This record gives sequence, structure tokens and C-alpha cells, in this order.
Amino acid sequence: MASSIRVRATSNGDITEVQALIQHPMDTGLVKDPKGELIPAHFIQQLKFECNGKDVFVADWGTAVSKDPYVKFSFKGAKKGDDLKISWTDNKGASDTTTAKIS
Repeated sequence: MASSIRVRATSNGDITEVQALIQHPMDTGLVKDPKGELIPAHFIQQLKFECNGKDVFVADWGTAVSKDPYVKFSFKGAKKGDDLKISWTDNKGASDTTTAKIS
């Protein structure tokens, strides 16, 4: 199965800029399907970015995040060629992890 995470990380001197797009339904549990039945809640609970063994971004999410979330942030302390590990876990126990090289 292909990863549900697309990421780009670029280093410019001391600053690394990260952009990530995560494919996930992010269902709130409050929306009804065409038959009028509630679609069960299904959302990412934790999103984590690690570089050189250290967390550089951690988000604890709930139902207020939209479908296929996009995340953009910058951090210091990485260089070109370093690995950036991205992982998420959702409320149903599903998870995904991918690694991107910083360019």
C-alpha cells in the first residue's frame, strides 16, 4: 500500500521548511451518510515529525481538523541529507509512517 503521507522538506541554511499532505477522511462522527446514519468518527489523534532522533513537531488532533490535512512548519537544527520521519496514529488504531530526505 502506498503511504498516505506526501512530504517535502527543504533546508535553507539553518532553517528547514516542511510541507506535508496527509490523506485521511478525518470524520467527526457528526455527519450523516445518504441513508441518514451517522458516519463513525475516524480522525488522526497524533501526528509526529522527528529529525535526528528528536521530535520537531507533534500535534494532538481531534475532530476539528479537515479531511486530507495540510501541515507547514519550519524548524532549526537539520541539514541537507538528514532524514525526517513522519508518523500518525488515528482513533481506530491505524497508522502510517514515512521518511523523507531533507533537500
